[in-house]
Amino acid sequence: MHDIKAIRDDSAGFDAGLARRGLPPASAGLLARDQARRDAQLRRDQLLARRNAASKEIGQAKAQKREDDAARLMAEVSALKDEIAATEAQEAEAAKALESELATIPNIPAADVPDGRDETGNRELRRWGTPRSFDFKPREHYELGEALGLMDFERAARISGARFTILKGALARLERALAQFMLDLHTQEFGYTEVSPPMLVRSNATYGVGQLPKFAEDLFRTTNDYWLIPTAEVPLTNLAAEEILDETALPNRYTAHTACFRSEAGSAGKDTRGMLRQHQFYKVELVSITTPEQSNDEHERMTRAAETVLQRLELPYRVMALCTGDMGFASRKTYDLEVWLPGQNTYREISSCSNCGDFQARRMNARCRKPGEKGTRFAHTLNGSGIAVGRALIAVLENNQGANGQIAIPAALRPYMGGLETIG
Repeated sequence: MHDIKAIRDDSAGFDAGLARRGLPPASAGLLARDQARRDAQLRRDQLLARRNAASKEIGQAKAQKREDDAARLMAEVSALKDEIAATEAQEAEAAKALESELATIPNIPAADVPDGRDETGNRELRRWGTPRSFDFKPREHYELGEALGLMDFERAARISGARFTILKGALARLERALAQFMLDLHTQEFGYTEVSPPMLVRSNATYGVGQLPKFAEDLFRTTNDYWLIPTAEVPLTNLAAEEILDETALPNRYTAHTACFRSEAGSAGKDTRGMLRQHQFYKVELVSITTPEQSNDEHERMTRAAETVLQRLELPYRVMALCTGDMGFASRKTYDLEVWLPGQNTYREISSCSNCGDFQARRMNARCRKPGEKGTRFAHTLNGSGIAVGRALIAVLENNQGANGQIAIPAALRPYMGGLETIG
């Protein structure tokens, strides 16, 4: 959510930020709605002041036996009551219209975000690891999983439809091992607090992180108005909703391993084979709540935490700074980690780490305060995949495959696999 006062103070800068996202100017319409709200508010205040004054005058008129004046004033107060109610309704309607329009406008990109229309404008920052050279044609993960008899798409489709998978045996255990390894790394080495959050949330929670109202079609909704979380970012970030946090205790860092649910609206024909794009998948999420001064450093730290997962798994990857046209709705700056998939002979996204500034905090009223001060300010929120478990499984399978279809288990995961070194 944007600060309308900031838009009043620098409407040109606001429109310039939208232009970097490829969007038309919006300040004129927003300021017109804001002025309508302020005009109604001013008129209401004037009417309230007159009503209060007239009420006092009634008492004075009665005390002086001026019954005609008292009757006239009482009629005026009665009329004012109706006018005040009408003006308050106008103010509420104008405020709702303003908020509804603000709620659909994405965050403004940070100054150092590269400009671009789509993913072709993203900027590579660094690479880690060297893709392995194979003396055979590497297979994709679904070919490996089906050949092992441990990945079943056909039965999953009979049970649930397209974009679902059943993992069995060692692959099911490998998926669990990956999540446990990530949670241990983030809690023990990076100081995140593990959370087991709800996976059904109310509309205010999805609104708070920016999923609603704009992206309702991407979510699953129950018949009694709960939403299935598309990521643990939703409940974890909302831990700060309607709170005033002590700045000396920040940043608050949370991590969670949850199922995630996405309708994949608009992705028809994309990644239809395998596990890359599913309606249900697992992810280890990272969320930080911090002060405005700390958020840039926290963004770099969060990205390092996600990178460390890939490094420990010995998976080659690259870090991309997303351009203005490819960033998420709530983000002001995003880094994507893209892991090397030899079966596809390309890098694919496996983690996205975003600094949202105070954009989400304004929507959920998450504030912080310095010790000894009365005033508060909006906190900054950050979120990142630490990392997507299903895609990590894909990367482990493809990068560690043998010519005979066996999978070598990375050393970091063997303690979580009971010492197992290969799946075959």
